[in-house]
Amino acid sequence: MNDVKDWRRVQAGDALPVFDAPAISRTTLALFAGASGDHNPMHIDSDFARAAGEDDVFAHGMLAMAYLAQVLTRWAPQPALRSYRARFVAITRLGDSLRCEGCVLRVYQQDGEQRAQLQLRAADQRGETKLIGEAVVALAAPA
Repeated sequence: MNDVKDWRRVQAGDALPVFDAPAISRTTLALFAGASGDHNPMHIDSDFARAAGEDDVFAHGMLAMAYLAQVLTRWAPQPALRSYRARFVAITRLGDSLRCEGCVLRVYQQDGEQRAQLQLRAADQRGETKLIGEAVVALAAPA
């Protein structure tokens, strides 16, 4: 459920509530592969991943991106989302727990709406950035 928010008070520099995703497990990867249809063996087959030079399987990029998106959908209703994009910075490995956070970069008017441009980041338990992103959320129609 989204928190009730007084959108009139949103301003640059405001922090969004942090979302701490659970540690990445083999079960998580298997379930995500089934749900997404992404059965790339780099994410589910340890032998294949090792043969390719990795220590073990690692998370789907879109799984990490979905966790990062929860910062948005826990702060604002989905219909308010105008854009969302992310760039993958580092691999999310088995056992990594992602801390997803964001802040308001600016508040502005566009297409008859009050909008907030947001900066987003997901980092593991060691503080290593895994994704950086940006989103735009409609706050409310201008008065």
